[in-house]
Amino acid sequence: MSDTLLKVKDLKIGAKIYPPGEKPKDIEIVHGVSFELEKGKVLGLIGESGAGKSTIGLASMAYGRGGVEITGGEVWVNGREILHTNLRDLRRLRGMEVTYVSQSAAASFNPAKKIMEQVVEASLHAGKFSKKAAEARARELFAKLGLPDPDNIGERYPHQVSGGQLQRCMTALALCPEPDLVVFDEPTTALDVTTQIDVLMAIKEAIRDTGVAALYITHDLAVVAQVSDEIMVLKMGDMVEYGTTDQIINHPQEEYTRDLVSVRSTQHDGKPPTDNPVLRVENVTARYKGTNFDVLHNVVMDLHPGQTLAVVGESGSGKSTTARVITGLLPPRDGNIVFDGRELSPDLEGRTREDLRELQMIYQMADVAMNPRQTVGTIIGRPLEFYFGMRGAEKRKRIIELLDEIELGVEFMDRYPAELSGGQKQRVCIARALAAKPKVIICDEVTSALDPLVADGILKLLENLQKIEDVAYLFITHDLATVKAIADSIAVMYQGKVVRYGTKAEVLSPPFDDYTDLLLSSVPEMRLGWLEEVIENRKMESAGN
Repeated sequence: MSDTLLKVKDLKIGAKIYPPGEKPKDIEIVHGVSFELEKGKVLGLIGESGAGKSTIGLASMAYGRGGVEITGGEVWVNGREILHTNLRDLRRLRGMEVTYVSQSAAASFNPAKKIMEQVVEASLHAGKFSKKAAEARARELFAKLGLPDPDNIGERYPHQVSGGQLQRCMTALALCPEPDLVVFDEPTTALDVTTQIDVLMAIKEAIRDTGVAALYITHDLAVVAQVSDEIMVLKMGDMVEYGTTDQIINHPQEEYTRDLVSVRSTQHDGKPPTDNPVLRVENVTARYKGTNFDVLHNVVMDLHPGQTLAVVGESGSGKSTTARVITGLLPPRDGNIVFDGRELSPDLEGRTREDLRELQMIYQMADVAMNPRQTVGTIIGRPLEFYFGMRGAEKRKRIIELLDEIELGVEFMDRYPAELSGGQKQRVCIARALAAKPKVIICDEVTSALDPLVADGILKLLENLQKIEDVAYLFITHDLATVKAIADSIAVMYQGKVVRYGTKAEVLSPPFDDYTDLLLSSVPEMRLGWLEEVIENRKMESAGN
């Protein structure tokens, strides 16, 4: 009997686009991709956004989402071709033989139903288990995946568990029917590094213990190197390279693969701090309106002109809350914000137009940070009108200068956000912030939603603009690779407190406090066997305690 579980042959996938003022056009987005996956093995699908990773993963279930259509080729699962299978058999296949773990568990669970009810639903619907047996298997999987209180966590609703716990519950949902194949679609991308490593460890051990085969989709090569037996590199719907994990990581043949392996090549040449910080956070304590507990506790940090201060920590550590206090969106209960030698009003309404101009923000999600009905020129031009009263030819000239600075060019002026890639949208947001000629820009997770090559380009752009404009960055992130690439100084936050603070060399050099040590040890390394080392070390530490 063949060990081949999944066989994809010359797969072609198309979609229909609707150009403004033109007739709909058919385009091909996956161009004749072929591969095989054996039982019990893991194949990593990697590439930048738009490469076709998720589209191919869903095609292994004979599914095309959002108007996408499988236009050619064959997909075989357990020895039978499924693209021409009737809908009834497909529904059974998708819930039993092949299951799916999406990127956002929070968006995938029904908030009105308990977790247990959703985890066992597919197994009960297909008649695979009785309710008692399905719930027993679910509790077994909860324990295997390292969830707290595995006997009772299923009685909670999705909002009553953390993001990392919910992602593990979704993995349990996918494994509960005892499938042959699981499609993991960016299952850790939205998680901070400490949560990501816990979920990654749980997925790795669950795959090993259950013997399930998997397609693991991600844009993070360091992550996929820890779980995959083989890796397929994709770019714009084409297979660029396909080989063992060792070959792809250590001996890549194609230039694009080599670029992925060597990403985060930005080198920060910092400048020495001045005597006077441009931004000083002085003993800030804060709580949200209507609550009786503090979310920030005596936070202190300085940012010097032309430098980058990275604020790092897991989700809920207080990074973005600190930014809200600095910008006046959350008045502190105690402490002050001193900007360029003057104390700022704690409330946004009390700040002058000059205060607003000199302190700008770039947001994590460029998609929701721009008006979709405004052109790029209008978006960038708004601060020029508001702060400097520019009109007509003078404003247009400055917009073109800013477009050149962000490496887009005048041809983008009349485009709308929907006509831009993710990286291009973020560049427009950078240009909008620069238009105000600020002294400080707060960058709130500005690269976390981007694939590595695009993110690397954004970091290099910010680095170059800092040299040209002498602007200081407060860079909020949970990505330690980004921190090492761009920071002059670092503040590590945990549970609303700054637990470690200093220059990059000081913060990243031992001895470490427990949390910083955990944070640094959780960053995936681009080498085989790293995750196994982490799992073993943590088991030994747990046994020692």
